Amino acid sequence: MLLGKAIDDDLYEELEELLIQSDIGMNMTMQLVEELEKSVSRKKLKTSEQIYDELKELLKAKLIYNDESSTKLKLQDGKLNILLVVGVNGVGKTTSIGKIAKKLKDSGKKVIIGAGDTFRAAAIEQVEEWGKRTGVEVIKQAHGSDPAAVIFDTVKTAKNRGFDVAILDTAGRLHNKRDLMKELEKINKIIREQSGETDFETLLVIDSTTGQNGLEQARIFNEIVDLTGIILTKFDGTAKGGIIFPITEELKKPIKFIGVGEGIEDLREFDTKEFVEAMFD
Repeated sequence: MLLGKAIDDDLYEELEELLIQSDIGMNMTMQLVEELEKSVSRKKLKTSEQIYDELKELLKAKLIYNDESSTKLKLQDGKLNILLVVGVNGVGKTTSIGKIAKKLKDSGKKVIIGAGDTFRAAAIEQVEEWGKRTGVEVIKQAHGSDPAAVIFDTVKTAKNRGFDVAILDTAGRLHNKRDLMKELEKINKIIREQSGETDFETLLVIDSTTGQNGLEQARIFNEIVDLTGIILTKFDGTAKGGIIFPITEELKKPIKFIGVGEGIEDLREFDTKEFVEAMFD
């Protein structure tokens, strides 16, 4: 694409454009181009191929929080592990929950799902559908009931019946931040009281096609709950998913999974090298 070109202002401008189109955002793009220029002069790089490779290395370095140990789910044997999943409506939260449930079940874990998004009847049905598809038990209550009650039932059932993992869905109503905050605080309190665990995974699902909006969502959820990682969905060609760079830089959280398609197997563990290469395909 940019290979074999002279190293001049035009080349840097093209790289700048490429980064902006990848949804990396203006601030991060400017920062990267500046770092690249310094690096090129320091290392006395001569070809556009070398510059291209250097940019990839800089991008990988930005994902410093994504080493192999941090991108894996923190699950311990012999006890109940909680995965609390948050995110706005429409980002692929329920689908991600279904796919994680399948992965964990296939690896021999006893898994249960709590349909905690009680505000949308469709969300409860969707969780049930994934439960059937994956052969995983689902705890639910009627549409409109208290989400905290569903979380209570799920964690209690999981604890009493020796489940390895409870995956908890939540409502994603960001338009009323105060209500969402109160609701998630209540849910967190219930999880701690019922499971006896204070240290559990809280995963934020972000749609990679939403661009800079995703960064704003990440900021808000990070204020409300103690996020431990991110799931990036819909990274299947249209979006370049560059939004992950400003999010990682700002929140200092790892990316746990990346959704690359609709299929049940299309949720992959995050691999920095693979991700950066895919951005330039």
